[in-house]
Amino acid sequence: MKILHTSDWHVGKVLKGQSRAEEHAAVLAEIVDIARAEQPDLVLVAGDLFDAAAPAPPATRLVTGALSALRGSGAEVVAIAGNHDNGAALDALRPWAEAAGITLRGTVRTADDHVITGTTGAGEPWRLVALPFLSQRYAVRATELFELSAAEATQTYADHLRRMIEALTAGFGTDAVNLITTHLTVVGATTGGGEREAHTIAAYAVPATIFPASAHYVALGHLHREQQVPGAAPVRYCGSPLAIDFGEGDNTPGVTMVEVAVGGTAKTRHVPTSTAVPLRTVRGTLDELAELDPGEAWLRVYVREQPRAGLREQVQELLPRALEVRIDPDLLPEPGADRHTTTRAGRTPAELFTEYLTARGHDDDAVRDLFAELYDEVVSSS
Repeated sequence: MKILHTSDWHVGKVLKGQSRAEEHAAVLAEIVDIARAEQPDLVLVAGDLFDAAAPAPPATRLVTGALSALRGSGAEVVAIAGNHDNGAALDALRPWAEAAGITLRGTVRTADDHVITGTTGAGEPWRLVALPFLSQRYAVRATELFELSAAEATQTYADHLRRMIEALTAGFGTDAVNLITTHLTVVGATTGGGEREAHTIAAYAVPATIFPASAHYVALGHLHREQQVPGAAPVRYCGSPLAIDFGEGDNTPGVTMVEVAVGGTAKTRHVPTSTAVPLRTVRGTLDELAELDPGEAWLRVYVREQPRAGLREQVQELLPRALEVRIDPDLLPEPGADRHTTTRAGRTPAELFTEYLTARGHDDDAVRDLFAELYDEVVSSS
């Protein structure tokens, strides 16, 4: 049996004001091409199809079109909701999906709803547990959250998921390929850089031991870096098919191809995707930045210059594809380094403002002159 494992599309993502709709269209088309070339029996989309809980119509059209095209490749398609998705809204698409031969699971319902079975074209049976993202506030009762410590609430969340997985996988036997797909953080896994921080903290991390050895493969979504996680069963994040944020510039975007048979061990292969615009972080003085040739990459720029008025505009003139411009953190004062008692008595606002700029490493006559001009306007109009 061959499986294409993908996740964390984040369609609708806007990066520092820059729409990435064209990139998403190209990347999803590339995934469809991979499916047509590889001819998997099953495609698993392990959550975060969308970047926002209320996606715009073009984003919905792109996702539904991609799912339809993947189904058109001849594979069975199963997609679950991630923490960025609106699970109820995804469930609302189930009538359309079922008519198209696609399986969607947006929210946690009855056990029978999350155990999906099928047979490959070659006659090999498979059994899949498809569990959407489950928030801690749904897994742990509100009264418990008030009564328990943070550590106890975390343990309660992990225990709840463990019990759910145990119940859903109780029917795993030796008569079929046993699969699990869900969207969560596993203890010991490495974040990719662009995940929603609130859902990657320790309160949402569960041990890989919640997945039984009877599973032939566990297809995870949520962490954007492709990686294998040690466990009794093969547990893997396929990663995002494109870098979602600048923290993911070093990731290798792609999908995972899996080959597994009843009684066998899953073999995985990372298939890179390359159609999205790369994200790069560059550093340097204005002179050094002027020598760069970043190509078509979107840029985050750390400028090694003292802060001054117009610096951002100078950088963007040199590097028009710079979406984010910051002073290099190495040049900024340490947090708390500028904390001191300031005596205000007998000092002018201009003097106090100059002291503030100096403490922040910002030495620029133009900024001081602008402050003086604005201050004079306020005073004269009052």
